[in-house]
Amino acid sequence: MSVSSSICGSYEGTPIDAFDIAAGGTRIRVITLGAILSEVHVPDRNGISKDIALGYDDPADYMRNRGSAGAVCGRSANRIADASFSIDGVAYPLSANEGKNHLHGGFKGFGKRVWSGRINEGSDSVTLMLDSPDGDEGYPGTLRAQITYSVLRDGSLLIEMGATTSKPTIVNFAHHGYWNLAGHESGPVTNQILRVDADRYTPTDDGKIPTGELAPVDDTPFDFRDGKAIGADIEAASPDGGYDINLCLNGPSGTMRAVAWAHDPVTGRGLEISTNQPAVQLYTANNFGTVPAVGKTGAHYGKYAGFALETQGFPDAPNQPHFPSTVLRPAETYRHDMHIRFLTGA
Repeated sequence: MSVSSSICGSYEGTPIDAFDIAAGGTRIRVITLGAILSEVHVPDRNGISKDIALGYDDPADYMRNRGSAGAVCGRSANRIADASFSIDGVAYPLSANEGKNHLHGGFKGFGKRVWSGRINEGSDSVTLMLDSPDGDEGYPGTLRAQITYSVLRDGSLLIEMGATTSKPTIVNFAHHGYWNLAGHESGPVTNQILRVDADRYTPTDDGKIPTGELAPVDDTPFDFRDGKAIGADIEAASPDGGYDINLCLNGPSGTMRAVAWAHDPVTGRGLEISTNQPAVQLYTANNFGTVPAVGKTGAHYGKYAGFALETQGFPDAPNQPHFPSTVLRPAETYRHDMHIRFLTGA
């Protein structure tokens, strides 16, 4: 069990801190740029440890390459239609950074900021903090954000995301990590097995904005309830192939429950994700298909190099009244927990 810190580089002249945490056979690295989880080392069925998180050796490469690898996206992750929303009858225009829409908090969302960080004495954890001013990317209210990464004694990873606000605003954080259970450098994840406890999904228009329908996953590529290879239906998942879809999780939102499981048959590595959020965005790193990247240790990241399971609120929730609300008010505290257990099996 250990926690240590070091300087791992810089971005735009600002030093970037790295925090290394090890416990229970798991070792992670968190950096202050983007609150990014840059390394996750876990053993396979034979006890051989590998890094299963896609990422980069140079912190600046996280900003040069598309995909928000390992970052915490906010103030509101995912998409907001027409880059605007209203609270209490007041309209708020946001920065339009994906065509006419708003994505992952804007041109400089939380995944592109340098956070401050501290080691928490007496536990294997670090806390990262960020203050976002009133009007930041168009959002109302001064927001104080806090992310705590903990490695527990059993080797599992707990990510606790919280925030408070000075005015009614929108908050929807997401950890945007890409997993490859065979090792980050191992190529496509299409043969890895995924199961998600979700009976419905939110269909989208051509701009990837939800239509408002809560559609059953039956007889669609989005049915992962019984588990299947990620690549089984991947080419039918979108016109260009690949998953980028919001799955509506079963069970009561606000309650921690296990919602997703993944397994690599070759190495035996697996994971189980629990959350208190109502949804998870499944994304299969489709961006690397058009713009490949060179990752850690010179690894080539091509199409389907990893899969993201981004627990979160529904995309475009501020404009869809029947979706679970992502409004945060001054008397409230936003809390988003994500617990990841690492498994080994046959």
